[in-house]
Amino acid sequence: MNTDLVGLLDAVAGLRVLVVGDAILDRYTYGRSERMCREAPVPAIAVESDVDQAGGAANAAVNARALGARATLLSVLGRDVEADRLSSVLTASGVEISGLSRERDRTTPVRQRVLADGQMLLRVDRGEARPISDASARELVRRLDENLSTVDVLVVSDNAAGVVTPGLIAELAARRGRGPSTVVVDARDPMAFRDLRASAIKPNYAEALRVVGAPDRPAGDRTRHFHDLGDELLARTGAGLVALTLDAEGALVFQPGRPPVRTYARGGTATSTVGAGDTFAVALALALAAEADGGAAAEFASAAAGAAVASTGTAVCDADELRRGLTGTIKIGSRDGLADWRAEATRRRRRVVFTNGCFDILHGGHVSLLSRAKELGDVLVVGVNSDESVRRLKGPTRPVNALADRLRVLAALSCVDLVVPFTGDSPTDLMELLRPDVYVKGADYTLQTLPEAPLVERWGGAVRLLPLVDDASTTRIIRRIHDLAAAGPVEPTPGGSR
Repeated sequence: MNTDLVGLLDAVAGLRVLVVGDAILDRYTYGRSERMCREAPVPAIAVESDVDQAGGAANAAVNARALGARATLLSVLGRDVEADRLSSVLTASGVEISGLSRERDRTTPVRQRVLADGQMLLRVDRGEARPISDASARELVRRLDENLSTVDVLVVSDNAAGVVTPGLIAELAARRGRGPSTVVVDARDPMAFRDLRASAIKPNYAEALRVVGAPDRPAGDRTRHFHDLGDELLARTGAGLVALTLDAEGALVFQPGRPPVRTYARGGTATSTVGAGDTFAVALALALAAEADGGAAAEFASAAAGAAVASTGTAVCDADELRRGLTGTIKIGSRDGLADWRAEATRRRRRVVFTNGCFDILHGGHVSLLSRAKELGDVLVVGVNSDESVRRLKGPTRPVNALADRLRVLAALSCVDLVVPFTGDSPTDLMELLRPDVYVKGADYTLQTLPEAPLVERWGGAVRLLPLVDDASTTRIIRRIHDLAAAGPVEPTPGGSR
């Protein structure tokens, strides 16, 4: 169990969050399609339902509330029925909406998505992106002043829909020392917030490319491309932390004077990624406000976004689902579900990596191999020897840790997407069902001595042998424990702990 992150989930509950930015109404039109139109080569949709959800800054506020925080939203809407519907959604979610203003000649932004049989066919956008009026801007600043001293964290959500103007950014920067110490920005143009000196800023990949002046998406590994550009991202945004989000690839976290930290996407099958960035930003903000370090905060945010994308429609993180994800219970699978799991990965064009082992006492060598294995694909599945299998392979005194404990520990690693036990001496039955694209083992094997290699090659997969960490093995750990026990009790050093 990842007790640090579970504790963080408890710590963010009750924090007071102020979200400022573009509130959007996300509307989902669900239907079925059984025929094509006569007048054009397009499907005819029989509409079954319309569902309204919060989007943009409104979704950030809803996610804050879903994580247990108290959320207040400041934004400007039109005087229209869409504003009424969005207000109803926010109220039902427990978000404080007294900071919402209405502007007579403004149209509330709407993003309508039309889906048939689970597939999105069309998105229709309504609402102009012109800046809010001077009167609305003054009212927004007045309400900002009313709330800044009462909250623990400020989140600025700029979707370029006109609420977050250069004037508002200047007002925020002028008040930087008078409000909460934690300020997190999620914006289309991160460099516009340089003078704000945000605690953290969350660009996605395309936004980060614009920050460093790269006009095109470079070929190759996205994480490697940005690995050495952290200082430039920090300097150009003025932020104390930059969390570069990479969708299913997780995030890269940059802080001054520290090496980059990589987090991995968590959670189950993604139903929709709409709004996942809102979830990540507000979860990151809450974690930082709860005094988590940057790496742990980004890990928490990745876990929250992973839980959110399993929901239908715009992503909202369910705290109970997040707790299950953090404790690893949703990542422990079985042989019976592997074929369906593989089919879903194929449908989503995910490259599946598989490795296996006893993982009796998890150590740095294990973590290094698993982290590097994850980098070879999109999802990492780990096969784990049953207790009986470990005894056959390692002897009657093993395993030290029972199967249930080994599964839970592995499932708590963010680089691991699924753990599955097997009873044989080899995981070939699992591999036949999973058919991994890449099979990973340590370099203490060779292709000639690895019995699973011909099986993987039969379906066109690749076998990768990764270098091992020197002197890292469960056997050595057990031997050292025995040596220490034989040496007798050791007196604790003054000021130390047992």
